[in-house]
Amino acid sequence: MNGEDNVVLILQRNEITEARVYGFLARLAKGENKDILSRIMKDELRHYQMWKELSGRDVGPNIWKVFLYSFLALVFGVTYTIKLMETGESKAGESYQRLSEQYEQARSIYIDEERHEEELYKLVQEEKLSYLGSIVLGLNDALVEITGTLAGLTFALGIAKTVGVSGLITGVAAALSMAASEYMSQVADKKANPMKATTYTFMAYLIVVILLVLPYFLFSSALTAFFVTITVGLLVIVYYASLASLINEKPFGGTFLQMLLVVWGVSLVSFGIGELARLLGITVAG
Repeated sequence: MNGEDNVVLILQRNEITEARVYGFLARLAKGENKDILSRIMKDELRHYQMWKELSGRDVGPNIWKVFLYSFLALVFGVTYTIKLMETGESKAGESYQRLSEQYEQARSIYIDEERHEEELYKLVQEEKLSYLGSIVLGLNDALVEITGTLAGLTFALGIAKTVGVSGLITGVAAALSMAASEYMSQVADKKANPMKATTYTFMAYLIVVILLVLPYFLFSSALTAFFVTITVGLLVIVYYASLASLINEKPFGGTFLQMLLVVWGVSLVSFGIGELARLLGITVAG
């Protein structure tokens, strides 16, 4: 196989892969968004056939990529996944523009990709994406505050359920406080729907609290529960970093590392305070 044939097959595989992904997203979407995604899927299938006529071969989709985007759509939602795919559409358009002189098909596909980029841009300007900032705020504060609190309580009190109850009470109170602060901030900035943003912040905070506190009700050992909580917190950080990097359009790795260091730092300080309290005799007898 020469270089040109290889390029055609790569483009052909990309088209059938994206057709599968957009088809899955269309099944999850509703209303006009469903129609847009279905139309893009049909375009990608047509592009695949155009490259197939040139290559004379059938190629299958990139199963890993289809699985990854489908999984992200189920976990993060259609809007989030489309936002990620915008980058792919933009890069594809640039590739087809460069290839338009070499392949007649590339020019036609390039025009379609430009239209797809415009349609996807309009599509992602939805409510969920608009309020992702509020969700990230709730996730960020809950991770730092509650992980640190649980670290301190674990080594100060030493009883799993006592730590769990204390952490839950603290977390619910903090979630309400955070919601109130977010509402006042939204009102001060004259946002269109401050209550909805507040609700997203509150729910994100509360969900993280429940996830982090739950191990203390499932394990009898406070130390075991703490290590499970740290693992859960790591997964939440991955989720948080994905959302934050999407909103701020920054690399995932840097956002993830920054958040990880912050959480670990706060937990370490809280651990030290808890150990100091234990040495001073501030404990709860089992």
